[in-house]
Amino acid sequence: MRGHDWINTCLPDELILEILRRVDSKASHDACSLVCRRWLRLERLSRTTLRIGASCIPDLFVKLLARRFVNVKSVHIDERLSVSLPVNVGKRRGRDESLLTSLKLHYAGEKSGYDEEDCESFCLTDAGLTAVGDGFSKLENLSLIWCSNVTSLGIISLAQKCSFLKSLDLQGCYVGDQGLAVVGKCCKQLEDVNLRFCESLTDAGLVDLATRVGKSLKSLGVAACARITDKSLEAVGSHCKSLETLSLDSEFIRNQGILAIAQGCPLLKVLKLQCINVTDEALMGVGISCLSLEMLALHSFQQFTDNGLRSVGKGCKKLKNLTLSDCYFLSDKGLEAIATGCAELTHLEVNGCHNIGTTGLESVGRSCPIGNVALHEVGRGCKYLQALHLVDCSSIGDDAICSIAKGCRNLKKLHIRRCYEVGNKGIIAVGEHCHSLTDLSLRFCDRVRDEALIAIGRGCPLEHLNVSGCNQIGDAGIIAVARGCPQLACLDVSVLQNLGDMALAELGEGCPLLKDIVFSHCRQITDIGLSHLVKNCQMLESCHMVYCPGITAAGVATVVSSCPNIKKVLVEKWKVSARTKRRAGSVLAYHCVEL
Repeated sequence: MRGHDWINTCLPDELILEILRRVDSKASHDACSLVCRRWLRLERLSRTTLRIGASCIPDLFVKLLARRFVNVKSVHIDERLSVSLPVNVGKRRGRDESLLTSLKLHYAGEKSGYDEEDCESFCLTDAGLTAVGDGFSKLENLSLIWCSNVTSLGIISLAQKCSFLKSLDLQGCYVGDQGLAVVGKCCKQLEDVNLRFCESLTDAGLVDLATRVGKSLKSLGVAACARITDKSLEAVGSHCKSLETLSLDSEFIRNQGILAIAQGCPLLKVLKLQCINVTDEALMGVGISCLSLEMLALHSFQQFTDNGLRSVGKGCKKLKNLTLSDCYFLSDKGLEAIATGCAELTHLEVNGCHNIGTTGLESVGRSCPIGNVALHEVGRGCKYLQALHLVDCSSIGDDAICSIAKGCRNLKKLHIRRCYEVGNKGIIAVGEHCHSLTDLSLRFCDRVRDEALIAIGRGCPLEHLNVSGCNQIGDAGIIAVARGCPQLACLDVSVLQNLGDMALAELGEGCPLLKDIVFSHCRQITDIGLSHLVKNCQMLESCHMVYCPGITAAGVATVVSSCPNIKKVLVEKWKVSARTKRRAGSVLAYHCVEL
């Protein structure tokens, strides 16, 4: 029967609820809620997660949301999101609808002009946190990001009402020891705690928490807490036998605390450290005791040498993910030990002195002397390697990349940035041997030329490609990728001075799934190439094209009118016509304002 509502007639509430629970994106949820009043009611019942930014009346906003979404288990409140001004609403809308309409959220940077006193009214307070506890009795996960007006009083009220809480993120909240103690007393199922930038906490609060929830705690994060010392980590090591993840960023933590964790938490799988006063002694303890370790990230270790890494390679046989950043005294020998001992390694990231600017690049090789010998060992020993990141490692050249390509044929992600000795030979080897590679980034590797991308196009099913700053690459290389990689979704070819319209036309023909493209500072690209690109790339969502003198207002208009899914266009403000601004003002982002 034409026009008959078969779905609502035949499907019971339980089945529609089950369907709605399988809907992933918020946009799809919102669309479902607009179908009819029944679907609106069921969609509200199905929603289990809320993400909230700063709002005009945050405490009241929480109460309204709690009234509408009664089955919510996860609440994320992030006050880095800014506020929009209230808008005029029609008389037909009810009080709740009118207020909620006025509380639309926008990302930081969209609005400006609030003074400091006005911003105070946009911050969640202890009263709002009490409303969270009252309204979401089934709450299991709570994230409060930079809610600076929340204190221990609000946390105490929440903890007393949300006994099922499993995850608590208090990043940037001014919460003290008293609040943390009550959390430990009331929330016995707590598994995940993030205390980054909780500056008012001391050892007393964390020791109390570890003592009370030690049996359930699995993940702990601490950063920039000046009064958290080794004493807290000793308590964690003594009581938290189930701890699996630890993230520490502190200049007040020393070897004693890390050794207590290593010896007391045998199930530790993830360890992220940025502790400048920790030395090889602690890393040796990790290698001896943390036999289940799967991920290790070491940042800014000024007292860390090959001895510590050698111990990790010898003892942590299950290591799969290793990040080494600004470890100034690391050499080939330490990485060789990892390659030899950690056969299950799938992700390796080596970030040299990436905070050093252009004038300091000459010293990078001396500061981060990881070279070809170490990568030869990685190629021989890490057959399951799937991801490799190399940044500012000037001693690494083509021979090392060739060894990786031939030995690590399961490689899926390869990111190389400012490694100036890497050229065609190494990347051609990647194209010939790494047939599972889907993500390739070669930023500012200026010895890489078209021949390398031709080999990549023939051998790798790329989905992501970034060759920004590789100034010897031109049309031929990008055309080869366009013809050989039909699954390409993200492309960054910015600062390629030899790239022209022909490459964009081929991308339009060969890569219909392209969603994000960046070709800023490409001086030879014009409106003609852009029109060919957008003609067939109907899934395009983001396009960055600043400082392209061949792109005019007509080209900008072509992008916004031809791409139905476009969400962001980054361009100079003076290139946007009044008509384009009226039609697509919400997707336009300006690189610079009028001077």
